[in-house]
Amino acid sequence: MARGEMLWFNEKKNSGFILTDEDERLAVSGAGFANGERPEGRCANRAVTFEVSESNGTRRAENVVFDRDPVARRARSRGGSRVRS
Repeated sequence: MARGEMLWFNEKKNSGFILTDEDERLAVSGAGFANGERPEGRCANRAVTFEVSESNGTRRAENVVFDRDPVARRARSRGGSRVRS
């Protein structure tokens, strides 16, 4: 099994890309996720394991599995601190 991280996944187009640990970008389709568990919402930078398949000289990620649940991020504060008079 190869390792890498999700770059992005577009739910409407049902496709995205993975960056491997060897810095190779591989396309992945919604059908390429194990158990039909394709990502919903933000998935960038999530660690994944997968298999690489090759057809007609094109390499793709297959049987993609997320390694762990995403870490909840804190919302950014907009506008910084403001002093009211």
